[in-house]
Amino acid sequence: MLQMSRRQFLKVTASTLAGSSLALMGFAPDIAVAEVRQYKLTRTTETRNTCPYCSVGCGILMYGLGDGAKNATASIIHIEGDPDHPVNRGTLCPKGASLIDFIHSPSRLKYPEYRAPGSEHWQRLSWDEALDRIAKLMKEDRDANFVETTADGKKVNRWLTTGMLAASAGSNEVGYLTHKTVRSMGMLAFDNQARV
Repeated sequence: MLQMSRRQFLKVTASTLAGSSLALMGFAPDIAVAEVRQYKLTRTTETRNTCPYCSVGCGILMYGLGDGAKNATASIIHIEGDPDHPVNRGTLCPKGASLIDFIHSPSRLKYPEYRAPGSEHWQRLSWDEALDRIAKLMKEDRDANFVETTADGKKVNRWLTTGMLAASAGSNEVGYLTHKTVRSMGMLAFDNQARV
């Protein structure tokens, strides 16, 4: 015969009743524990890009979550090396591997800014305003400093007061087109960051 106090009997009865009620409602711990966890990148969008840090130009895969629905804010949740990229074949250096922190940093500059001469304040510009300003200043400088002929009459078509530094993460084709564009304007000071 089982010896049980009234208090013990109530504890056993209450726990049995609670366990059976949970089982009837569909909670089964064995099934819950055995359930396969979903892969975290299942619902993400994959985007190929280039690491912005150095002149190597490693390929990266960025995974964004958020499909543009009304209440969903798109956000990059994972970054890894691109195994199909010919430069890095899926590997990343420590800086490239920490790109997710760079992207989500609150101090990251996301928009063009301009500080007038003598001013202590930066003002935000739109991309169109920034590109228009750069084009306007380049044209003014070229018009003021373009050298068509030398003192002895040789045709040179030079623009010596402005230079160009091309991005290293671009392909050879992009570098070629940049070189042709810059040289067609008469710029002589041209270099590519890949060799810096």
